Amino acid sequence: MTEPQLKKILKEHADWLKNNAEGCRADLRDSNLRSVDLRYADLRYADLRDANLRYADLRDANLRSANLQNSDLQFADLQDANLRDADLRNADLQNANLQDTNLQGVIK
Repeated sequence: MTEPQLKKILKEHADWLKNNAEGCRADLRDSNLRSVDLRYADLRYADLRDANLRYADLRDANLRSANLQNSDLQFADLQDANLRDADLRNADLQNANLQDTNLQGVIK
């Protein structure tokens, strides 16, 4: 996925979160987001199933209620991220930094 494509998806997702008619929920299924900088990204309710987020920087990201089933989060930095109520079934979090990450209500 190119940086402009990702920026467009994140903008449309932000609009969707604000109930803007021009927005739409982020669909990042099967996306290659390896090593991508998503610090402070608002990805609440985003669909990240089967995404490659290995080495991604997700510090302070809001992933509340995001669908991360089967995602590769190995070595991802999730420090201070909000994963409350996120679906992490079969997600690979091996060597991920989960320091101060909100994992309340996570589906495993």
